[in-house]
Amino acid sequence: MDVIETWSGQHAAALQAAMRATNEEFARLLGVAVRTVAAWHAAPATVPRREMQRALDTLHEKATPAERRRFAALLNPGAEAQAQALRVAIAIVVRDRDVLLVCRRGEDALSWQFPAGVVKPGGSPSAVAVQETLAETAVHCTVREHLGTRVHPATGVLASYELCEYLAGEARNVDAVENLDTAWVPINSLTRFIPEQSIYPPILEALA
Repeated sequence: MDVIETWSGQHAAALQAAMRATNEEFARLLGVAVRTVAAWHAAPATVPRREMQRALDTLHEKATPAERRRFAALLNPGAEAQAQALRVAIAIVVRDRDVLLVCRRGEDALSWQFPAGVVKPGGSPSAVAVQETLAETAVHCTVREHLGTRVHPATGVLASYELCEYLAGEARNVDAVENLDTAWVPINSLTRFIPEQSIYPPILEALA
């Protein structure tokens, strides 16, 4: 059985998919909140905390041979199965000339990202984008335009990008477990928070 030296959100999501577990079932197996599992899907590069690393190790060790084979296949960044198993809605929320970001916690680093959440089978990416923005930041928004969908080149997750318009609410960090902060960032300073090469090109075009 392969050993995972450092678990990431991508690894955890792949293990969940290999076990064919829902977010609720996977959260119960690990003893965490469902939102923690959803955050791993939304932020594949996140590194869970040390105690969660140990819990994932234990769950991995208990996996059946078939689950371990599926897990190994899903870790291939180009695996079509992973893209089908995991779908994430990403909200690009604009207010005047600012865009909304959240600062996600990792064991060794922090990263600024757009609000995002997992789309369940049959779910609507636009609805998830609106719901997750409210759940993470207390900001109400509405989807203005679907910017596109792609299989993320690094993670294999199917990502749907939704351009959203701010409606109401004062931005604050509602999910203090997964996020350190939330902020409105000037659009012309966005690449100081997220590297330009990591941003889906239609986002930059829409914000230009």
